[in-house]
Amino acid sequence: MANFYTDNEAIRFHLGHPLMKKIVALKERDFRDAGKHDIAPRDFEDAMDNYDKILEIIGEICGDVLAENAEEVDATGPRVVDGRVEYAPGTRQNHEVLTQAGLYNMSLPREFDGLNFPIVPYVMAAELVSRADAGFGNIWGLQDCAETIHEFANDDQKRRYLPRGAKGETYAMDLTEPDAGSDLQAVQLKASLKEGRWVLNGVKRFITNGDAHVALVLARSEEGTQDGRGLSMFIYDRANGGMTVRRIENKLGIKGSPTCELVFKDAPAELCGERKLGLIKYVMSLMNGARLGVGAQAVGIAEAAYREGLKYARERSQFGKAIIEFPAVYEMLSNMEAKLHGVRSLLYETSRFVDIYKAYTHIAAERPLDKEEKEEQRRYQKLADVYTPLQKLFASEYANEITYDALQIHGGSGYMKDYPIQRLARDARITNIYEGTSQLQVVAAIRGVTTGQYLKQIREVYETAPARPEQEYLRDTLKEMTAAYERAVSLATAPGDPELVDFHARRLVEMAGYAIIGYLLLQDAQRHEGYSRSAAIFVQHAHSRATAHAAFITHFQPKDLGAYKKA
Repeated sequence: MANFYTDNEAIRFHLGHPLMKKIVALKERDFRDAGKHDIAPRDFEDAMDNYDKILEIIGEICGDVLAENAEEVDATGPRVVDGRVEYAPGTRQNHEVLTQAGLYNMSLPREFDGLNFPIVPYVMAAELVSRADAGFGNIWGLQDCAETIHEFANDDQKRRYLPRGAKGETYAMDLTEPDAGSDLQAVQLKASLKEGRWVLNGVKRFITNGDAHVALVLARSEEGTQDGRGLSMFIYDRANGGMTVRRIENKLGIKGSPTCELVFKDAPAELCGERKLGLIKYVMSLMNGARLGVGAQAVGIAEAAYREGLKYARERSQFGKAIIEFPAVYEMLSNMEAKLHGVRSLLYETSRFVDIYKAYTHIAAERPLDKEEKEEQRRYQKLADVYTPLQKLFASEYANEITYDALQIHGGSGYMKDYPIQRLARDARITNIYEGTSQLQVVAAIRGVTTGQYLKQIREVYETAPARPEQEYLRDTLKEMTAAYERAVSLATAPGDPELVDFHARRLVEMAGYAIIGYLLLQDAQRHEGYSRSAAIFVQHAHSRATAHAAFITHFQPKDLGAYKKA
């Protein structure tokens, strides 16, 4: 069967990005563990070889096991038995094989039985897993919770909870409630002290992998409060009892991932970090990691869908020739490929920003950072904060567009369950809904517009990067798009009406994203000629979309806002 890593040179290409040298040195603390741990690298080349080998193992498991089980898991799904979740047989096999291969706790330090990998190769592994089975990608990806425990829990909690992931135990984040979906400030699950110990009472809904062994639970610890300042984060251990699964939701897609309604009745729990910071600090960090994971999931689904569409277009003949020879089809496929390459570049650009600021955060817990290090940490954290919602927005929206087009290429056959594209289309649909809808990603990303952070990164970094003479025309188009974006921002913000900015937010954020993705693909084309085609196609596509947005904003009058309002 296919190895999902070695059959996709794009992932290895991004693994070889020049910034990885800095990322690896920070993550490995200049390779201080060499000789102390058998798996610790001696130098940069050794570390990169480790990542490459591990990703190859994951790629093989994804092709031989996860992808082979995907249809059975989709058809069977998990079930509730006596208040506990039973995975589908294929899901159990997936989890056992990856556990035995030592492929959990990837980003955690070695002292907690982790591999101490940077975020970049971890996100790559998430992409591979999601290409094979997006539903299982949720279960595997929730090891993000362990990273949150590592960042905010006390030393005793870290020692007790972090090594468990490597032994096959799973994680969950219990945030959402029936009346608190996007608005987590409305969480009402109660945490109270009973005989000196915290206990949880209430209901959680839409909890992915809700019957996990270890869960991070957002709960109201401060009596009489109604906002986010009354919420704290707790660690719940399933072994201590007190929680039952009421039901598993019957979903459109990602059927193998159990989405649960949970009931807590005096469930023992431990405070994680400080009281009152559950939403304000810890969940924001956890959600940013989850949004990066959804971006990887969306790119993995898009990769699978593009391949299905391409394969079918080559095999299906109509009117005496393969349908891939018709302009209507090959244009569709070329646009799909360009979007896929573009969002993958944005995903790994964001991952690199996260890697650098996270590394400095952990270093700061060991020793004071010098002035230059503090400045770098602040810079990359600001970039990560505005790029994370941007990549989640574009990756999830493009995953839906790519699966839609791939199904369209299949024609009537794509609507049948005989082909996997219908499963991929169903799986893709959730990516622009959970961990914050696309509309909420725009709310988060608009800060990068109004503060000028996107424009600053474009002007100071992307515009000044070298390009081949024959590709200068692409840079000229991107400069034109950037200037139009700057004018649009000025027009939207000049009246001083926040509602007008909110109304145009989606258009402004998309204009920034089009320019950024275009520049990233142009940079990719400098390192690998194979990306020149996608860079040219995407820039042309993005220019037409950005021009339309700019025209709408230019001709829109603030008085017209009332026409859009509904009673």
